[in-house]
Amino acid sequence: MKKFRKVLDGLTTSSPVNPGGSPACGSAAGTPSAAPTPRELEIQETLMSEHFQICKTVRHGFPYQPTALAFDPVQKILAIGTRSGGVRLLGRPGVDCHCQHESGAAVLQLQFLINEGALVTACADDTLHLWNLRQRRPAILHSLKFNRERITFCHLPFQSKWLYVGTERGNTHIVNIESFVLSGYVIMWNKAIELSTKTHPGPVVHLSDSPKDEGKLLIGFESGTIVMWDLRVKRADFRIYYDEAIHSVSWHHEGRQFMCSHSDGSLSMWNLRNTAKPFQVTFPHGKSQRDGRKESCKPILKVEYKTSRNSSEAFVIFSGGLSYDKAGRRPTLTIMHGKAITVLEMDYPIVDFMVLCDTPYLNEVQEPYAVVVLLEKDFVVVDLTQSNFPIFENPYPMDVHESPVTCTAYFADCPPDIIPVLYSIGAKHKKTGYSHKEWPVSGGTWTIGSQTYPEIIVTGHADGSIKFWDATAITLQMLYKLKTSKVFENPKSGDMGRSGELVEEDPYAVQMISWCPQSRIFCVVGISAHVILYRFSKYDTNTTITSLEVRLQCEMEDVISPSDTENTPCYSDPSGLSPQPQPPSPRSNTPDSTRDSIPCLKVKDRMIRMPPGYQAELVVQLLWIDGEPPQQITSLDLNSAYGLLAVGNCNGLAVVDYLQKTILLCMNTLELYGSADPFQRLTRSPRKNRQSTSDFCMRGLSNFYSDSKKRIRTSYQSLTELSDNQVSLDLERSKSPTSAPYSPSLHNDPRGTGEPVSNLRSCHYSPVFYLLDNVKGPGRKLSLPTDLKTDLDHVNGHCTSPTSQPCPSGRARVPGGPEGPRLARRGPGRPPFRKAQSAACMEVSLPVSSLTEGHSSRRAMLQQLHGVSMYSHDEHHITTYSWSERESRENSFSRSRSSSVSSIDRETKEAVTTLQFMESYGRKSDPLPTPCLWVGTSLGLVLIIPMSIPMDEQERQEDPVTVVPTGTVLMLKGSILRFSFLDFGGALIHSPYEVWRDQQAPGDPDRPRKRKLVNFSPSSSQEASGDCHLAVVCSEKQAKVFLMPTQACLYVHNITESSFLLRADVVSVCNSVCLACFCANGHIMTLSLPSLRPLLDINYLPLTDMRIARTFCFTNGGQALYLCSPTEIQRITYSQEMCDNLQEMLGELFTPIETPEAPNRGFLKGFFGGNAQTFDREELFGEASAGKGSRSLAQHIPGQGGMEGMKAAAGGVVGDLARARIALDERGQRLGELEERTALMMSSAETFSKHAHELMLKCKDKKWYQF
Repeated sequence: MKKFRKVLDGLTTSSPVNPGGSPACGSAAGTPSAAPTPRELEIQETLMSEHFQICKTVRHGFPYQPTALAFDPVQKILAIGTRSGGVRLLGRPGVDCHCQHESGAAVLQLQFLINEGALVTACADDTLHLWNLRQRRPAILHSLKFNRERITFCHLPFQSKWLYVGTERGNTHIVNIESFVLSGYVIMWNKAIELSTKTHPGPVVHLSDSPKDEGKLLIGFESGTIVMWDLRVKRADFRIYYDEAIHSVSWHHEGRQFMCSHSDGSLSMWNLRNTAKPFQVTFPHGKSQRDGRKESCKPILKVEYKTSRNSSEAFVIFSGGLSYDKAGRRPTLTIMHGKAITVLEMDYPIVDFMVLCDTPYLNEVQEPYAVVVLLEKDFVVVDLTQSNFPIFENPYPMDVHESPVTCTAYFADCPPDIIPVLYSIGAKHKKTGYSHKEWPVSGGTWTIGSQTYPEIIVTGHADGSIKFWDATAITLQMLYKLKTSKVFENPKSGDMGRSGELVEEDPYAVQMISWCPQSRIFCVVGISAHVILYRFSKYDTNTTITSLEVRLQCEMEDVISPSDTENTPCYSDPSGLSPQPQPPSPRSNTPDSTRDSIPCLKVKDRMIRMPPGYQAELVVQLLWIDGEPPQQITSLDLNSAYGLLAVGNCNGLAVVDYLQKTILLCMNTLELYGSADPFQRLTRSPRKNRQSTSDFCMRGLSNFYSDSKKRIRTSYQSLTELSDNQVSLDLERSKSPTSAPYSPSLHNDPRGTGEPVSNLRSCHYSPVFYLLDNVKGPGRKLSLPTDLKTDLDHVNGHCTSPTSQPCPSGRARVPGGPEGPRLARRGPGRPPFRKAQSAACMEVSLPVSSLTEGHSSRRAMLQQLHGVSMYSHDEHHITTYSWSERESRENSFSRSRSSSVSSIDRETKEAVTTLQFMESYGRKSDPLPTPCLWVGTSLGLVLIIPMSIPMDEQERQEDPVTVVPTGTVLMLKGSILRFSFLDFGGALIHSPYEVWRDQQAPGDPDRPRKRKLVNFSPSSSQEASGDCHLAVVCSEKQAKVFLMPTQACLYVHNITESSFLLRADVVSVCNSVCLACFCANGHIMTLSLPSLRPLLDINYLPLTDMRIARTFCFTNGGQALYLCSPTEIQRITYSQEMCDNLQEMLGELFTPIETPEAPNRGFLKGFFGGNAQTFDREELFGEASAGKGSRSLAQHIPGQGGMEGMKAAAGGVVGDLARARIALDERGQRLGELEERTALMMSSAETFSKHAHELMLKCKDKKWYQF
């Protein structure tokens, strides 16, 4: 418990001097109207460093790039391996665990120790791992690294501790699972084949023991050679040499015949009695040609041969085998049951499949009941018990990536009624035709923990769809799906003119969202510069959608030069500016052509029937102006109590009254300042021959999700070092010496949309990625006072040399040496920006290369990704990518060596990066808080715009809302990311909202439903301080806490100097609030409020790709999430309490189940079934008989032995142990004191007894009359 006391009159000494010259700092002193009497601010901060810890909780979605599949038929647990070394373990809903190999090597094969609670993984780095699944967090017990041979296939017989391992050289080794060491028993390839064979048989592609005799091992080689090896006598029983390569082998349960799949699309059946040739060869999908030969078919990669008790016909299930002439056909899974052949077409290529059977014994009738099919981007389970083979409804959220994810949002502690309502609406639109049987993967146990609260995750997608997910209790279930594309007409280039060129593949892609769960109002920002407002209703309706068109474009070009009062600490008072800035140039009077004054999409203008759920009410669209496309929307906020919606981009700000369907304010950013502009801006004439940028608006997203996903490769220094020479660079500049050349399509996508990242409050976006998504057009030339300049913001601490030379005459200086010619090459003349970037698919590799390449600042990194011009007032240098020689000269700049001024001769626009409606003070002299709009810009400036809103409901529908910019300006370093407000008790003040009411519900005409507003005023405990409150403002560099209305800066904290923040949210943790930040260098930090005291700073998540940065978001309860791959959502926690309780929240993978009894062979079957003998593998493979394996061949690596799980399990009881220890100590002290008292009592008792005895002896012989 820590108390912070500060006297509010005289706060100039309470905050360190800000090199950025905060206009609010120091301005509160001497303002008697705001602080009439001295008083103390007492805020008790309860959060300490002990309350925070980072750990992963659960991963949702489809495993990215799957490679292997396994199933435990007794435990009914499924395992999926991935190319990145991950393993997903799935059981019943709620049982979902993700494990990761530290090496990151691809998982080649998985083998369960059936009903033993263990799993063996074989990885591409030729290492075997044994995982312990008997704990909630599986851990590696043993590892075995092969040094001289490559692992190709593994086989573990049921109830055996000896693992057969086939290698690329054709050898077969045997590993003891218990000790994880090699046996001396080796089957060499040259002994397996005949001595007369002159060719190598190839790698081992199959290993299996005979169902009839476990002492016989069937070895399949890639070349087509099959060997039945007798393990007892160490020789081959028979050898088969087939002309076609073998891909897989499957036994009949009786062990008398087996089936092989081949590379020519054929299936061959072999009988053990006659192995000279197959007794049956079929081409399931091959037709006979005129010459009698079968047409060529694709390889059959896998075949399963299973028998059933209910039918004399066996199931033959295989993948592949289609004829080559049928081009364009989708991948298929074929089910042959007798003469019936069923071909199931899949949406994606088949990675692996497995037939689920009732028994784990191979020598028993298998009785298949389902087929698990693992696709590249999906997971399907087919029901074999029904003739039409329906699929099971997947209970796991495997369709997160159905369309590429472009936006995420995370809401914890939602209203409890919102999840049932969304589920009831979404259940009406679920698909039908699924199997009615229970989901077959039903292993493990899971119970809902005691500490659960409603949680919702919202994802926006490239096709314009919105998905609501129930994320309560670390699960993820689909609630409701909304399609925003239904609001618009289908785009047709012939009907839409210029905008038709822009609307290509993904015109409806979701860029950001804003949701008020209390009022159930939902806003969506699309990539086509549009905003859609939805209201929730339980009833369907027929209505028309109102469309508002906004002309939001900056039409002036200015130069910012240092004013005479550049050292003035406060700019909020208009009279404090001297001289006054010159008035802006008048707007262009050029008439707009008809085809230019149009939006990018056309809203349906007819009556539309809307089903229950979210129903579109209003669409706000930005227009083309003078041949210029609308700029991407960079910020959004709505307030249901005010009935207002605010939209900002790099041109300016627009405020919309969605109740009256009117536009209240539409101004460029410069006009918002009025006379309080901290820069002196000198107008100049417009640039001639302004190039049209019609190709800059819409870029499709789906090409980033193609199978051949494009990577933007950049050197590590491109994120950490800025070139000393101010040169114009093209995309060639960012190449590392070892990186692959750029594909032509990447030049068409040099910039992307700003992918939104979740805002805890209501609006979800990340201004960093599109805050200055500039196009060629009018802009401002900036020149800043020296007191506003700070050091460069770099990512990992590499600074630019202070002796960097300016570029003379604005030309690019090409360094000498061999790099010169490469750097001098120009990029394409004009980039048609057709494609936008998906948060799910944008990826940046960071190889370490020469220090001479790359640049440091955040802007430089974003320029490399987006190809746009960016600037913030804390940067000295800007590196631009030019697409033509003329643009190169325009975008280059000369930096003056003078200490008083730096001239930046380039184009830029000041973007509105964050917005929030709040009850606050627009001016210092305001006696009471009023509705205000807080505006944050990319230059680190904060504007407060008060509004006058009628309070009466009828007046609100009729009277206009007044919005008057006052010019109040606060300043921070870096672009503004977040606003939040606290009362004097340190509690979070929420924005007011309207309680949800269904406007479509049939109501009583005599009792109309009225709006019910909820307004959060400061707590009653601060009555002495009036309605004053604290404003928390966080930028990408620092955080400040201001006292309102005096605008005095109480606390300031420079969060990072060597990097920049990607995400910042004020969240509730442990019944208190803190500022949570995610930095570009991978650090996750928390700061106390309001003192901004650091509580947590952990280097947790290196920024290896932009997907993480675009989708990372915090929420209440100490939780966060991000998109860890294009198909998976990773949830983490930074709360120590949740880390301690995580073991209780996770599901149990292993449950004690009795192993099924072995089949009884019977007397006659055993008598006539051959000479089956008992097979003792220990006797053959043990060290006593086979000796030790070669130490140089494989190296044993001991694992953690489950220590991770033990630590995690023990972590939850650490507090209990500590309390028990304290209690024992106290008990010991009490026992010691009791022992001392007992000893004293015994001593006194002995003394008393002694004295009593002496007295008795003295009085023994006396008569009664002698006393």
